[in-house]
Amino acid sequence: MEFSSKLLEKAVNEMAQLPGIGKRTALRLVLHLLKQPKEQTQFLSEALTKMREEIKFCKGCHNISDKEICEICANEKRNHQIICVVEDVRDVMAIENTGQFKGIYHVLGGKISPIDGVGPSQLNIVSLVEKVKTQLVKEIIFALSSTMEGDTTNFYIYRQIKELEVKTSTIARGIAVGDELEYADEITLGRSILNRIPFENTMKNN
Repeated sequence: MEFSSKLLEKAVNEMAQLPGIGKRTALRLVLHLLKQPKEQTQFLSEALTKMREEIKFCKGCHNISDKEICEICANEKRNHQIICVVEDVRDVMAIENTGQFKGIYHVLGGKISPIDGVGPSQLNIVSLVEKVKTQLVKEIIFALSSTMEGDTTNFYIYRQIKELEVKTSTIARGIAVGDELEYADEITLGRSILNRIPFENTMKNN
């Protein structure tokens, strides 16, 4: 792709680094920005810069937040005795959109995947186990995607907490194997949470 401007080329190259955006889409977006008033681009630039510099990760659940403790963890009306374990913040958003879950979350920040070089120590697992040990937690819901990596992560965490007095469950398999939670429709995902099953049952089926 030939560019008549080095500034344009640099902007396109930077935009193309975003997931799901190729060079042609990046060029279309950059040219769109050029057609907009300068203020529009400045607003976008300032919003991105402010987000990157000021955004925080909740000390309670590792969710993205504007404050030290996110609104979900700070909400006294939520059931803090039930923790839904998810891979990333997109899963929190997907489950919240169902309106069916009234507990709190724990964001792992990924899944165990040796092939990708991701081990247990690189995820937020220690803090989850510590919660179960030190707080009044009655149930842990595993809501990771139904993949080999997701199942491996579930089982690893289960082994860490199985001797503790806490119920473990997993979302019902209304979500097809291999599916990511963020792409599931709200009704299916909501039912999968409400109809969750004991985690031990999933091990018997494997």
